[in-house]
Amino acid sequence: MVIHWLYEKMIGRRIRILPEQICFMLTAKDVAEAPDKLLDVTRWCRDYRIRGLTFHISTADAGSFEPHLSSIRRISTVGHLRLHYCDGVEELGEGMDVTVAVGKSGREEIADCIRKMAKDGIAPDAVDEDVIESYLTFKYAPDLVIKTGGDHLTDFLIWQSVYSELFFSDVNWTWFRKVDFIRALRDYQSRKRRFGR
Repeated sequence: MVIHWLYEKMIGRRIRILPEQICFMLTAKDVAEAPDKLLDVTRWCRDYRIRGLTFHISTADAGSFEPHLSSIRRISTVGHLRLHYCDGVEELGEGMDVTVAVGKSGREEIADCIRKMAKDGIAPDAVDEDVIESYLTFKYAPDLVIKTGGDHLTDFLIWQSVYSELFFSDVNWTWFRKVDFIRALRDYQSRKRRFGR
């Protein structure tokens, strides 16, 4: 335990370049097996002064996620939680922005943008990147997307994450430790971001 703490401190001190926005891609099974990990990761991000954190929880049946909402709401004890669940948005707490999106789809978000633009009478020639971004539900681009457990990514934030750095951890969410998080930050720091250029 002391060795892990020392190792965390040693590699943590070398982190100089941090992402402003981080997104974790999770499954419903991940959260069911380790619901308190959401709060742990939020604390780690707060300690490293990450500006914004998102958890996307992939599930085909968001309504069945009700038993885990109390664990998610505990995030509001250390940050400003914006919980997207079914058709509602719930806001709780203060501090670092933390978004939890349960069962949300990037394809649905884009389709919803198009419907809203059509309803608002936006002419096709007037549609550009800025217009699309103004209609997005999630109006931020993660610098770093982290996927634990080696599973594939979901389609969440497909517009926003086009230039994101991706980090795949072989460690399952249940066993994901602070040192694994710091390794993701170290990996991010070592990359030269090109933003599509």
